[in-house]
Amino acid sequence: MDENYQTYLNRVARLTLTETHESQLQNIQESPKFQAQPGGDRKVVPFPGYSVITPPRHEDPQNDGFYKFLHETQTQLLQELPENFLVGVVPDSFHLTLADLIWDGAYRNKSKNPDFDGQLRLSVTNSLMEYTQEYPPLQRNRWQLLGFMVRPRAIGICLIPKDEISYNQILQLRRFIYQSPAVVGSGIEQQYHFTAHITLGYFGDVSDETLGCRQRLYNQLSAISNQWLEADSPDLFVHRGEIRKFDDMTNYYRQPDWGVVEF
Repeated sequence: MDENYQTYLNRVARLTLTETHESQLQNIQESPKFQAQPGGDRKVVPFPGYSVITPPRHEDPQNDGFYKFLHETQTQLLQELPENFLVGVVPDSFHLTLADLIWDGAYRNKSKNPDFDGQLRLSVTNSLMEYTQEYPPLQRNRWQLLGFMVRPRAIGICLIPKDEISYNQILQLRRFIYQSPAVVGSGIEQQYHFTAHITLGYFGDVSDETLGCRQRLYNQLSAISNQWLEADSPDLFVHRGEIRKFDDMTNYYRQPDWGVVEF
């Protein structure tokens, strides 16, 4: 399902065009991951599941410069918008998702089986081990910031690999996971093409009263994108992938015996 290297580059490049942003901003929707509270503030709500991700920012000192740059970008983006139009992601939770596994309703249904979590973690751990046996770490998997990506319920930044080897390492890892009979037998299936991105915020109040905010956001995206043309943004060093569980979109955690993979 995932694309070859050049097809990926072409598709992601289109996602970051200002014309694409303008079109996407006409169709944004409120994210169900944050609910409005009395007084207008938005609070994170349960959204449980599992993914294979890079270590979150607060556990990844090797990428401190990259995540600091990303945090500064997020701050610059949010400061020009009403507080509840775009709800910022907790900066310590910044990470790159390498493979989505299961989430929300599908996870709630599967987890009624008390053995499900253990079986899922075991099958994915075995996939990570098989990948490692086939592809030993090269210590050169790097990705660079390309531009903003506007999705129906969120906004983030897109990444492209520094070279084809970096892309293919992730591609092969995903194949080992999604094509594993044990993983498939757990009810896990690939649902999306890989699009390397890090979410900065989720849309909140996108009612008719906030239509003007969309133009302000578009202007911010354009202005920051132009600044990037003159900036030397750090790369993201993808050195490790981990099975992580999440209860909502603010905290991704693991136990020491859960599977990992080194790149």
